[in-house]
Amino acid sequence: MSVLEMKVPSPGESISEVEIAEWLVEDGDYVEKDQAIAEVDSDKATLELPAEASGRITLKAEEGDTVKVGEVVCLIDTSAEKPADFESKTEEVEPEQVQETPKATETKPNPNPVAPKEEPKKEDTYAKGVPSVAAKKIAEENNVPIQKVQGTGKDGRITKQDIIAAMAAGFPTEATQGWGGTRDTTSTKMKMLRRKIASRLVAVKNETAMLTTFNEVDMKPIMDLRAKYKAKFKEVHGVNLGFMSFFTKAVTEALHLYPQVNSMIDGDQMIAHNYADIGIAVSSPKGLMVPVVRNAERLSLHEIEKEIKRLAIKARDGKIAIEDMQGGTFTITNGGVFGSMLSTPIINPPQSAILGMHNIVERPVAINGKVEIRPIMYLALSYDHRIIDGKESVGFLVKVKEMLENPVKMLFGGAKEPEEILLDL
Repeated sequence: MSVLEMKVPSPGESISEVEIAEWLVEDGDYVEKDQAIAEVDSDKATLELPAEASGRITLKAEEGDTVKVGEVVCLIDTSAEKPADFESKTEEVEPEQVQETPKATETKPNPNPVAPKEEPKKEDTYAKGVPSVAAKKIAEENNVPIQKVQGTGKDGRITKQDIIAAMAAGFPTEATQGWGGTRDTTSTKMKMLRRKIASRLVAVKNETAMLTTFNEVDMKPIMDLRAKYKAKFKEVHGVNLGFMSFFTKAVTEALHLYPQVNSMIDGDQMIAHNYADIGIAVSSPKGLMVPVVRNAERLSLHEIEKEIKRLAIKARDGKIAIEDMQGGTFTITNGGVFGSMLSTPIINPPQSAILGMHNIVERPVAINGKVEIRPIMYLALSYDHRIIDGKESVGFLVKVKEMLENPVKMLFGGAKEPEEILLDL
């Protein structure tokens, strides 16, 4: 018998241990090489652990166990023969096979009257298919009605990606049953990532002199610009023109004028960055992630949009890497997508400032001595007062406001068609 010891690989620098978040296989299962067998949580991200060889697996750690990098977590008997009824997990993502399965059942439904009664028994609990272990876990954690999810795996099996896609698309909820009326409580151990986030947030409140300044932005110029050019922008660049690219561009220009906001404290030293790596907070099934757009100061609007889209898709699909979230110099978070009117965002250490966007609401404002209804967004800049004074923080936020209310100011030079040059059309 040939046995392979699988050890925990290093997820990245400064990470010495991980937590077994979930086993995607059971003890004694046959696994294929590169098949995802577990999800592990570090203090920075959740990663999948692929099988290093094909064979029969023996688990050496339980879900929730904390294991050190390099520690053996399972054994794989590589001499074990593949079972005759083994279904390759890689076949679940092949659309051709998903389409062929219903065709085969549709051609022979009538000759055997017993079959229709027996097949649904496997799916009594989950009307659209049996969920995988990972799919069931995510559905339960996020209160997803799994019976409303369409399975795309082999034989209609509901995969992890099906649940994530359903969460992203949204689905109607039924409020007729209410809470249930019990006084039961449940106790669930926080995952390592959530515990790390909690400790970092408390540390920020305790170890920084955090202060927040506010302003408001008239979003009409940006909205008019988008309405005028969004179709052409999509045609030329193949990506939608959103608000985030304008905010990112305005932030990079303001950081150039107020470098203290783009700095950080290291001991008794102040480290200033001559580049802008902008963290963009995005929501994912695993919680809030902050992937970083590198050298955003060099990117055009369409390049920023493409990079944000790429990183957001990776976060949504659970494929974001630790390297994608390291090294930011400033962060933007958009609570407006959830309906937030105003908030005080918490600094993302070791950065010294974070910009909070909020929802856009039509409000009466004074324009040239007259009251007009304009789409207004409140902005909040939280900053570390130890190295950023009020003058710099307020000046930075005012500059962001000015550039958003007059997008042409994002250009350093003039041109005969400044708006089209800004959009690179």
